[in-house]
Amino acid sequence: MTRPALIGLDGRSGSGKTVLAAALAARIAPFARVDVIAIESMYRGWDGLAAAVGDDGPYPAVVRALREGGTATWTTWDWHRAAPGPPRRTAPADVVVCEGVGALSTAARPLLDLAVWLELETPARRTRALARDGDTFAPHWDRWAAQEEDYLARHAPRAAADLILRLPST
Repeated sequence: MTRPALIGLDGRSGSGKTVLAAALAARIAPFARVDVIAIESMYRGWDGLAAAVGDDGPYPAVVRALREGGTATWTTWDWHRAAPGPPRRTAPADVVVCEGVGALSTAARPLLDLAVWLELETPARRTRALARDGDTFAPHWDRWAAQEEDYLARHAPRAAADLILRLPST
């Protein structure tokens, strides 16, 4: 099998990555096999961003395996139990969309065929994220935002993007 086309969708929480990934998958599906990988399934809880997307993290390992035309396997995170979840196995599709904070990490970026950064102002992002995740996310917003800031400083994902989508706040 030939290797899949790998697309990374990155941006801060609430910027629209998951919505865009679903829309892309729906548009591509009539023409090619497509899979969406939510990177949040690899974070080990609210403090797990850096470990998931760092050089030795599960996300770069998944992208490497798929880039080589292989099957990727990782242990998911059960957010409701705050514990490791079941393993997930993904065989390479024709197109794989990797979405989540960390998609354009320095370890994964060179392996992607298309890197997209989504931007949205913080008040709009917060409103969207809390509407989506409600009480689950609200107590962790500041803690998660600090991890995003660290990720932005260390990995410069916006500068690594092939395409920057600036979304309207409305």
